[in-house]
Amino acid sequence: MESERFGTPGAPLNRSHPFLYGFLATLGVATAYLVIKAVQSASQVLVLILISLFLAVGLNPAVEALRKRGLKRSGAVLTITLIFVLVVGGFTAAVAPPIYKQTTQLVQNAPEYLDRLATNPTVANLDKNYHFIDKAKEKLSTQVQDGKLVVSAFGGVIGVGKTIFSGLFSAITVFILTLYFLAALPKFTKTAYSLVPASRRERVSKISDEILVRIGGYVGGQLVVAGIAGLATFVAALALGLPYALSLAMVVALCDLIPLIGATLGAVVATLVGFVHDTKSGVIILIFYIIYQQLENYVIYPRIMRRSVSVPAIVTIIAALIGGSLLGLLGGLLAIPTAAAILLIIDQVAIPRAAQN
Repeated sequence: MESERFGTPGAPLNRSHPFLYGFLATLGVATAYLVIKAVQSASQVLVLILISLFLAVGLNPAVEALRKRGLKRSGAVLTITLIFVLVVGGFTAAVAPPIYKQTTQLVQNAPEYLDRLATNPTVANLDKNYHFIDKAKEKLSTQVQDGKLVVSAFGGVIGVGKTIFSGLFSAITVFILTLYFLAALPKFTKTAYSLVPASRRERVSKISDEILVRIGGYVGGQLVVAGIAGLATFVAALALGLPYALSLAMVVALCDLIPLIGATLGAVVATLVGFVHDTKSGVIILIFYIIYQQLENYVIYPRIMRRSVSVPAIVTIIAALIGGSLLGLLGGLLAIPTAAAILLIIDQVAIPRAAQN
């Protein structure tokens, strides 16, 4: 026979043979290890992609709202992009000059502040043993020459250049990827839904669309919370007569967009500005933020997120804590939309299925 021209076929391999089983197990472990190493090597890029995709989904409701007013998707995306560029440009123009000026003044006047601090008996006693004030003055003297601020952090000018370049590169990458994702989001979702079996495609698409809507609601809610924090800071700064009230409000609003630590970071910046202005203003603004953060954490934030994302207040807080502890800033950013998606799936899939059994 033709099939026996090159010999009689042997029996099939015994897949339960210890050698073959061990080989396949080793191959599986090696593959998993290589995949993990590849993900770790590309972790920074993956983070940028996730942030860009998250922003695109979050901005999609604004694009859809413009489309309902008669604009094409390309025109709506262009409009949102122009608004974003104007906001970022206005923020930079308002914040950058006073931040540089106040930072320079703070470093230049730091020796005087240290001398005032040394008049405190407790601090003077500690300085007598550890000489931390003299060390701080020596460090500051290397940063201030002829009344000008000298860059010495981050490894000098080259280090600062690398830090700025890296930050700009990441920001530009996120900006470009967000535009691509935002413009092509309907195609992405349509392609993804086409991979689902036809019998379940309609239900999966409706649930997925609702998840995307809730992510957009989360981004909108986060912007509202940040806007309230910025407005409260602006009013407090005006009442206390703090310099650069508008710039300070914009910095606090921007920081408030950062999950978990953002509100505290903005409060620290505003409090430092208050203490630089005068001690009384610093104490008042510190008390103001202690009260306001409790109000934001337990009243404003949970209520807005409950309405925009349909997530209970306790779930909002728990999700933010768990997400931040697992993945840091990215985890805190994705925690609440993920919780909203899980709750929706439980409500629409798990509970009805359990009721049928």
